[in-house]
Amino acid sequence: MFKSGVGFLALFGVGWWLLGTSAFDGWVRPVSIVVGCLLALGLMLAAKRFLPASAGGLFPAEQRRRFNRINAVQWLLIIAVAVVCGVSGTPVLIPPLVALVVGLHFLPLAVVFEQPRLRVPAALLILAAAAGLAVWATGGPDETVRLVVGVAAALSLWATAAWTVAGAAPAPRAATPTP
Repeated sequence: MFKSGVGFLALFGVGWWLLGTSAFDGWVRPVSIVVGCLLALGLMLAAKRFLPASAGGLFPAEQRRRFNRINAVQWLLIIAVAVVCGVSGTPVLIPPLVALVVGLHFLPLAVVFEQPRLRVPAALLILAAAAGLAVWATGGPDETVRLVVGVAAALSLWATAAWTVAGAAPAPRAATPTP
């Protein structure tokens, strides 16, 4: 189910979705959680159905090492962001700064996997981070920062997953013209 990264994109999308929808109260929150989980499940099932079996294989050793290094740096930066923002009393900045780190990590991954299309989620996540920082800088409430960053990041990751699946799905058959 994690073919071509679709599973990771779908599940991390749920995480961002949960963050973003934490701004809601009442019945909207549980409904949004169900919607996000169903969307992620649908993406993973579509990947299983439409992506070739070869899309889920192991990477060559050097590619795997580079991938692991990039992810290690990403997680170290995320931890540093959380610690610095926590200590400085600005936890509201954690979501946009983490979105920035995650977006930036897609740029070297695009090179490692020879997938220039990974620049798209990079740009979208960086824009989500910038939008969240703009909300914060203009005095917007913490809930709005979380909503903007979380929902934009989730939609970016889910759109990338859908794009991956759609690129591998069989083309619809053309109608046969009748004489």
